[in-house]
Amino acid sequence: MNQSKNKVCLWYNHDAEQAARFYAETFPNSTVDAVHTAPDDYPSRKKGDVITVEFTVMGIPCIGLNGGPSVNHNEAFSFQVSTDNQEETDRYWNAIVSNGGQEIQCGWCKDRWGLCWQITPIALIKAITHSDPAAAKRAFNAMMEMKKIDIAKIEAALRG
Repeated sequence: MNQSKNKVCLWYNHDAEQAARFYAETFPNSTVDAVHTAPDDYPSRKKGDVITVEFTVMGIPCIGLNGGPSVNHNEAFSFQVSTDNQEETDRYWNAIVSNGGQEIQCGWCKDRWGLCWQITPIALIKAITHSDPAAAKRAFNAMMEMKKIDIAKIEAALRG
């Protein structure tokens, strides 16, 4: 169990455990560390229902709270996953999107629970921060036309 004093708390309607298990199956260095259930009945939940799930996503300690439908995830929080190549980019993107998620723009996608992810190739960051401002601009403009990042297209734009 991850004993960090600081954890990211993520609010789920009722399926924090399902989300944590998906993340653990999808991303390296990710685990489901503990599942905590209600010791008694309380409004909207019963004794034995999962209240919180402690989990780790790519080394980041998290706790999923089954808080009900009153709070939704939004783009103000996202996990940014740096990828080494197109295969890794495709694997993470496709896992999220094909499991009930949705594509957004510029490497962003949303999982089936509404949590946002940035699947970001390292090549993209290098391209849009390139020392040649014209090359960086071309790469940036190419990115703006994409949902899932295509590294070959970013590198072609970088070269001009």
